[in-house]
Amino acid sequence: MKKKRILVGLILLAVAVTSCASKQASDESESSRVMAEDMVAGMEAPTVEEAGGYGMVDTVKATNAERIVIKNADLSIVVTDPVSALDTIATMAEQKGGFVVNSYVYKVTYSSDVELPAGNITIRVPAELLDETLVEIKALVEDADMDVLSESVSGQDVTSEVTDLESRLRNLQQAEEQLLEIMDNATDTEDVMAVFQQLTSIREDIEVLQGQIKYYQESAQLSAIYVNVQAKEAVSPITIGGWRPSLTVQRALQALIDGLKFLVNALIWIIIFVAPIALVIGLPIYFIVKASKKKRKNQITEKKE
Repeated sequence: MKKKRILVGLILLAVAVTSCASKQASDESESSRVMAEDMVAGMEAPTVEEAGGYGMVDTVKATNAERIVIKNADLSIVVTDPVSALDTIATMAEQKGGFVVNSYVYKVTYSSDVELPAGNITIRVPAELLDETLVEIKALVEDADMDVLSESVSGQDVTSEVTDLESRLRNLQQAEEQLLEIMDNATDTEDVMAVFQQLTSIREDIEVLQGQIKYYQESAQLSAIYVNVQAKEAVSPITIGGWRPSLTVQRALQALIDGLKFLVNALIWIIIFVAPIALVIGLPIYFIVKASKKKRKNQITEKKE
């Protein structure tokens, strides 16, 4: 009985080491697991084959795994009727097999004491339909050049994170199987309670890892699109008899920026590219021409003498 208690205690220690190591990087987990198995093996513990391959981890390298990328988009547009546009976007998400995460409509009071509606909405659509959905949302505006205020698409590769979580999950599941086998063979109440406590802790860790893996997988399958919608009247330039001075000022400023940018770029090219080449080619030519003129001058002087 004493020897059995020692054996159970060492196995529980090995499981505890594996459980702690599962919270670290996979290479550290592997090292701790091997040490724990050696300790148990020294006390005539069940072999790896008898224990169903406990501790054997199928290492899946992120470079060989299918890439898991979370793609999201952020869009800001101007429309005539923001409320109607938000309803259209919500319907669009449902038709594509997605759903609305949240939607918010509010009113903005401008300097002219005019209240105009505005709002934002976050939807999720299948990742393969992200680009198609963005095109359809931008089709809601009247002028794509002026009414699409901003657009960004981001991607996050979580392949290595998911691979690490899956590896840690397999370790814990194998530890759970080993503990269940020990519990079936245990007869002492104290040993049963110790194994039960360890099982409870491991099952909690398993549920946490499964939740994290599910979150990553669902996020990769369904892309999130955040859309900010403003009323066209709120951002429309001032119009006087068909003339829009603010738009003219905007275009003039843009032209000024483009002109300055061109001049700066040209100056950079001259300093970094043109000037060195001109020196390399021009200096020898300059000295050759100077020497030729000097020689010709000397010849003319000699003839006069």
